[in-house]
Amino acid sequence: MQPIFAQGNSRTLRRLKALRQEAQTDKAPRVALRLEAIMLSVQGQTTGQIAQGLQADRTRVHAGIGAWNEYGAAGLLEGHRSGRPAQLSALQREHLADLLDSGPVAHGLNTGVWTSPLIAQIIEEEFDVSYHPGHVRHLLKQWHFSVQRPKTRLVQADPKKQNRWIRYTRPNLKKTPGAKGR
Repeated sequence: MQPIFAQGNSRTLRRLKALRQEAQTDKAPRVALRLEAIMLSVQGQTTGQIAQGLQADRTRVHAGIGAWNEYGAAGLLEGHRSGRPAQLSALQREHLADLLDSGPVAHGLNTGVWTSPLIAQIIEEEFDVSYHPGHVRHLLKQWHFSVQRPKTRLVQADPKKQNRWIRYTRPNLKKTPGAKGR
């Protein structure tokens, strides 16, 4: 790696100090750290010395100095981290929302509840896009779908007997303060 130094003078240092102070008040620690590295480089320190002093990776310090020399202060700012591009378009997401609203039975499945693996399977069948079920949960939350679980009920249970048990028997089974046994 070629030795590289940030371009600047004493006036540049004053400007860098002001920018670093602004970055710290804006709660942008990465930008403040980059500005600190540039200030040290303008003062004549090598990338290795700067990396050791700031406890940063030497290649990141080198890249920051290169960005400063090429783009100025704009090269040190945080950029938008877009991540992987979305695989489903807005129209496809709308179509998926309609499918989910219609329910799994309407789609030919033998269950009344959507699960992440089922939705991942539907996405792959309909749109030829493969998602992990865990990521499907993340996407559904991002699209403002909520998790809904069915309430479990015994098929042969008598609701009147259940209510009577809850109202009269259950309170007698609960522990009371100061009671010795049941």
